[in-house]
Amino acid sequence: MSEGGLRLDDFGELIERPSARLRRQAEARRATLTVPPKALGRLDEIAAWLAAAQGQVPVRPVERPRALLFAGDHGVAELGVSGRPAGSTVELVRATLDGTGPAAVLARQLGVPLRVIDLSVDCPADELPAEVTRHRVRRGSGRLDIEDTLTEEETEAAFRAGMAIADEEADAGTDLLVLGDLSVGGTTAAGALVAAMCGTDASVVTGRGAVRIDDLAWMRKCAAIRDGLRRARPVLGDQLRLLGTLAGADLTAMTGFLLQCAVRRTPVILDGVVSVACALVGQRIAFRAPDWWLAGQRSGEPAQAKALERMTLDPLLDHGVTIGEGSGALLALPLVRAAAALAAELPPAPEPPAARADGAEAQAPPAGSGTA
Repeated sequence: MSEGGLRLDDFGELIERPSARLRRQAEARRATLTVPPKALGRLDEIAAWLAAAQGQVPVRPVERPRALLFAGDHGVAELGVSGRPAGSTVELVRATLDGTGPAAVLARQLGVPLRVIDLSVDCPADELPAEVTRHRVRRGSGRLDIEDTLTEEETEAAFRAGMAIADEEADAGTDLLVLGDLSVGGTTAAGALVAAMCGTDASVVTGRGAVRIDDLAWMRKCAAIRDGLRRARPVLGDQLRLLGTLAGADLTAMTGFLLQCAVRRTPVILDGVVSVACALVGQRIAFRAPDWWLAGQRSGEPAQAKALERMTLDPLLDHGVTIGEGSGALLALPLVRAAAALAAELPPAPEPPAARADGAEAQAPPAGSGTA
């Protein structure tokens, strides 16, 4: 943001809310269409939000969406807090690149380009395509319960990487972004961030993860979050240092990405607990930023529910899909596209019948009257 280091306060000045005036115009226009008011339910709300974000009425159909998955390993996974082995994010990345991961399948079905960005996958960089590793900050991360996940320099580098990725997408003309993650241990880092932001106990935010963990693993996860919170207490007033303490490079980059998307007026659909935790940190940095984000689906993770409540975001879907990896946000994308298409293409309602000068409506002559 400024020479010599990031100035997070600048985001509060740069980020403006989507136009309330255009949102009102979109709502007024909607009342004139053929489909009765309220008949489309929440689709009307989505369309009005999107028109305000686009800065135009009627809203444009969503034509150039893109899904982004930020990838990284978390050192805390060494404690057995995840249903997947520590350091195995590279397998998720490969499955996505091969087209067999859930996000890849959904993106292909929806015709949406999918981009994987390695910030801190724990494998040699040359094992993945150069385009994937171009923004890598480090290999893996520190164990949040006993050490910082990133150095100060790495924290700033990761945050700036996220900002740069947002700029790349905005410059390419992407009109809606779908945000997800590929990580092992990421929900533990996300839970710690949410607990720190909300001032809650570790047990309140500790969930079972995408691969459902047993009770012993849950207790280890809860203890790790508790210890991370104890370490984070001195830096709660400094969001950048908080990210370096708990988040790892992938979550730190996602936070910078979300804020810069708001600066660039590019709307984002959030996925599960990881992206929502980053959004909550973003809200603390710039309180207007969440107006640019939609919550795709309810993941069932208690930390996600806590963060969504704090940001007053109501997820579009609640289907019990817990896999993460951007899947919930991708599943919500057709709803957003449908809302935009309906608002853009439904015709106006016909004018009421013309009234006679004496105030009575003109009527057709009765059948068989012989009137030509």
